[in-house]
Amino acid sequence: MGRKDASTARTPVDQYRKQIGKQDYKKTRPMLRATRLKAEAKKTAVGVKEVALVLAAILVFLLAFYAFFYLNISNEVDLDLDPDEN
Repeated sequence: MGRKDASTARTPVDQYRKQIGKQDYKKTRPMLRATRLKAEAKKTAVGVKEVALVLAAILVFLLAFYAFFYLNISNEVDLDLDPDEN
């Protein structure tokens, strides 16, 4: 048979969790609200990596667009300048 006080003994993890819980109660409401808002902002914020990828994709698209028209116009100009036309 087990002892009565054996079941009431807490593990170190339970003691640590209880201590952390007590510390949370000591915080004021504005502090808790600020912590929650900060966590939500961090979760929903757009990262620098995503912004950089979008800008890089736009830049590549614009460069491809420019190169396409540059090559088309330069080919047409070469055809118009026929040296045997004189």
